Order: sequence, then structure tokens, then C-alpha cells
Amino acid sequence: MKFRLVAGFLVLGMAAAGCGGAKVDNNPTTTAPKADAGSASSAGTVKIAINPWVGYSASANVVAYLLKNELHYNVEMPELKEEVSWEGFESGAVDVVIENWGHDDLKKKYIDEKKVAVTAGSTGNKGIIGWYVPQWMADKYPDITDWKNLNKYADMFKTSESGDKGQLLDGDPSYVTNDAALVKNLKLNYKVVTGGSEAALLKSATQAQEQQKALLFYFWTPHWFFNKVKLARVKLPDYTAGCDKDPKKVACDYAELDLDKIVSKKFADSGGKAYELVKNFSWTNEDQNAVADDITNNGLSAEQAAKKWVEANTAKWQAWIPK
Repeated sequence: MKFRLVAGFLVLGMAAAGCGGAKVDNNPTTTAPKADAGSASSAGTVKIAINPWVGYSASANVVAYLLKNELHYNVEMPELKEEVSWEGFESGAVDVVIENWGHDDLKKKYIDEKKVAVTAGSTGNKGIIGWYVPQWMADKYPDITDWKNLNKYADMFKTSESGDKGQLLDGDPSYVTNDAALVKNLKLNYKVVTGGSEAALLKSATQAQEQQKALLFYFWTPHWFFNKVKLARVKLPDYTAGCDKDPKKVACDYAELDLDKIVSKKFADSGGKAYELVKNFSWTNEDQNAVADDITNNGLSAEQAAKKWVEANTAKWQAWIPK
């Protein structure tokens, strides 16, 4: 995510991305169950990349469920980091990235220069990346939510990983963030520490609130977690257009992103009704959070959570189905 979300994340883009050197053809693939054989023969196969955060999975699985059960496509869902997903547009391994958090660099490379991908419109989700502390800290230290006061509290955030500096906890190492540049350029006595995954980030944030532990961490919305745990956002210098243009000089907050869908040029040209469905797909942060919450906390598989949402929101998704 551009972290995501710079984006450009997720930022969430929730906003420079590390892919661990993985290649498109050696990542695990989840193949969604095929449409019932009795309903219709397969209309083809759609390959939707699955990036490593649950909100993305929520969107992807709702679209996959409709592709299978309404339009009778087979769906493959390879689990890929963000940048590796874009490589798949060129190799043919990926048709759809259902939630893109900015990534202007990747758009320039694959859309403008290589011309193997195109945008397919907004997801309807608004992506916001930022720094957060558990609510108890904001209640006890009201000025801690202003970045100008973070150095005053740096000692509270020290960990074995951060040494003599305060810790700023990030999530999955593939997330694109401006955090290291922000710490340097705002002259903050902190060290960015990578937690390793979204799950690790959520565990730390939950414990910080429940056990009243100090924690400063990178996070994003939309996310179901805000419905479960109270967090307070730290105000960074206001975002202005272009303030994040040079990744090494960033000294401003993350931009609010209109999350969008990216598809291969080949899929856009010949994907038929499958492409039309992807292009028409648009829902709210609340919709995504409901599905993500069911996946994470209510014991449902991603496909079961998607089915539950689809059955409860017929009017919404029927508008996405091509005529």
C-alpha cells in the first residue's frame, strides 16, 4: 500500500515499495472455487492479485464472488506484494489490482511508459495514512498528538529494537511509506522499526491500548480496526500538493487518496463483462470494513465474508453488473 500508503499506500498508499525480490511466477496462488458447472460454462479466467492487507482482500473477494456467481468466470488470486503485482501486467500473470494506493512511480512505468496497464476508476474508498497512538496516551498526554511535541516523549517509546531513540512502528516491509524521511526531516529522535506484517501491527496496537503501553505507529483507513480499538492520530505538518514529490525531502503528512483500480491493457481491451464489472465496482469505507471485520474477527473465510456482504447488499452490487 502506499504506505501504504505513501501512497504513491495504503501511501494505505495505506504512500517506495520493497518487494522482497519476489517474482510473479513464484508466488502462491489462491484459486477461487469455480462457478457451478450446472449454471453455465466458464466465461474465462480473471487473475486478481491479492496484496497483503485485509481491506484489499475484502474488495478482491467481493469482486471475485460476483465474477464467479453472476458472470460465471473462473478467478485466480495470486498472493503478491504491490510492486510485483504491477510486474504481472506485463507478464500476463495479473489482470487486476483492485486497490491501488497512489504509486505514481508505478503508474508512470507501467501505464505511461510500458503501456501495459490502465486505470479503471475509483474504488470509492478514501485512503488516509498517518501516525497514531493508543487513545489512552492522548487522554493522559493531550499534546502528544502534535508532532512538535514527540521528541519530548521519545523516551517513553524506546524499545530494544530502537535503542536510544523512540520507536515508530511500521507494518509489512513491502508497504511504501515516507516515515524514515519524515523522522529525519522533522528532526525527530525516533527510529522506524518494521513490525513485519499487518497482523503484528494490529497485535501491538491492541496490547498498547489494553495494557496502557506506549506505542507510536503507522496506520491507515479504511480499516475495521477503528471499530474495535480507540486510536488517536498524530498531527503532522499539513499536506500540500507536491510536498511529497521528492521522497528524500518529505516533511509533510500523507495525502488523502482516492483509491483506484488498475488493470492490464489486455484485460481492458478484451476482458468483456469481467472488465466492465471491475470498472463499475465502487463501494464505501464502511462496506469494506464490514467484510474485513468478518474475515478477521468473525471466523469467516474471505469468500464467506464476501458472500455475506453480497447477500445483504443486492441493490449496490446489481448496479455493477454489466447489462
